Amino acid sequence: MSMPLLSILIFFPILGGLSLLCVPRQQIATIRTMALLISLIELLLTLPLVLLFDKSTHVMQFTEHHAWIPVLRINYSLGIDGISILFLLLTALIVVLSVLVSWKAITDKIQEFFTAMLLLEGAMIGVFCATDFILFYVFWEAMLIPMFLIIGIWGGPNRIYATIKFFLYTLLGSLLMLVGIILLYQFGGRTFDILKLAGQAYSLKLQLVLFWAFFAAFAVKVPMWPVHTWLPDAHTEAPAAGSVILAAVLIKMGAYGFLRFSLPILPDATQLMTTPMLVLSVIAIVYGAIICLAQTDLKRLIAYSSVSHMGFVTLGLFALNQRGLEGSILQMINHGLVTGALFLAVGMIYERTHTREIAAYGGLASTMPVFAGFFLLFTLAAVGLPGTNGFIGEFLILLGGFESQPWSAVIAASGLILGAWYMLWLFQRIFFNEVKTGMQGLAPLDLREILTLAPMVILILWIGLYPNGLLSFLHVSVAHLLDQVHGVGLAGVALPPALAQLP
Repeated sequence: MSMPLLSILIFFPILGGLSLLCVPRQQIATIRTMALLISLIELLLTLPLVLLFDKSTHVMQFTEHHAWIPVLRINYSLGIDGISILFLLLTALIVVLSVLVSWKAITDKIQEFFTAMLLLEGAMIGVFCATDFILFYVFWEAMLIPMFLIIGIWGGPNRIYATIKFFLYTLLGSLLMLVGIILLYQFGGRTFDILKLAGQAYSLKLQLVLFWAFFAAFAVKVPMWPVHTWLPDAHTEAPAAGSVILAAVLIKMGAYGFLRFSLPILPDATQLMTTPMLVLSVIAIVYGAIICLAQTDLKRLIAYSSVSHMGFVTLGLFALNQRGLEGSILQMINHGLVTGALFLAVGMIYERTHTREIAAYGGLASTMPVFAGFFLLFTLAAVGLPGTNGFIGEFLILLGGFESQPWSAVIAASGLILGAWYMLWLFQRIFFNEVKTGMQGLAPLDLREILTLAPMVILILWIGLYPNGLLSFLHVSVAHLLDQVHGVGLAGVALPPALAQLP
């Protein structure tokens, strides 16, 4: 029997997090060190997946299958393909950096904080590995609990409002998804196996009902306009680590849900809904960018920039072609790295100044030159400068969008201009001009902080200069996904003219 690598990845951080509760509360250094070691080991455990992964096939790899609740045909089924493996790597890296950035920032209930962080990691890994719909749903809901606690206990002054809003938005969407799962079970041969469900044909009416049921859950998580309003509040009130994980991993799960379920299982409804989804995407791109220009809070600006950048992601997804999909998936990874890095940097500067008001900053280029260098690179990556990872993802998305519906790419391109405007203006206000009161004599970045930001720098430049290192994982899996979208027809069902004319 082969080693259950995916189960190890899921349950190692969960068990490790629970083990922290056995350490005496006063041994703070031990708790922090254990949390870091557990997250580092988890990152190392992902390396065999990369080394043993076969890029030449779309078939799920490292699969595990065990009966869980036989009477309902619910199984403990795991597997990954070229799409999900990238999110496992991103999740493991982000948690390591989140532990590092919380080293000194979290001073209250330290034991519980790192336990919640590691429990969250296990649930996130589970989402990307599950191939049974009920198992996926269990992990999807399990993520809410530790993130709810991270924001609600260690967040800012308005943390309760932000937490409840986050919980209600995501819970409502998840309940509608559960309804969709039950409908699929009834009409899909009474199985929750995601791969089997994707190989069947459903009536157009059922597909449309299921599409909007899943849309309710996935669009909130992305978040797409107009169900995005929970995100700025959650980001603003969350501690630095919470914002990093939220931006880098959690909001990617909405787009991942579209990839894993809506496109392959509901191909005809997906094609019929292409234009509405592209409209919502370009609205998010432009709206999010314009709102950024009006922000006075650092975190809220970066949060609204996520709305704009994730608009590019959904644009690429619903372009429904190879370039758009590969660019979208790559951009999810890129956004996780760049926005995660920006929130890491904001957390570090907030520890020194205890303010997020942009107007309070000024002249940091002279008082913290190393920090300014890091932030400049992250800013340039956020605006998609060629040579950074942000460029190639957005470029592929625009190519895919133009190939699908040219108007969407033309409008989306304006988001690039607005993005450069608000990010470069932000950098100018923080790091140049005169040194503001309270900004003198700030401590330079220490070794821990430099080591926290350095991996982001390396990956931003590596992906920007050699994107095929990640794209090579995607080619076969994306091609198979497109075959499912365009190749699966409705058995014996006459399509409406609008759908029949779609490519």
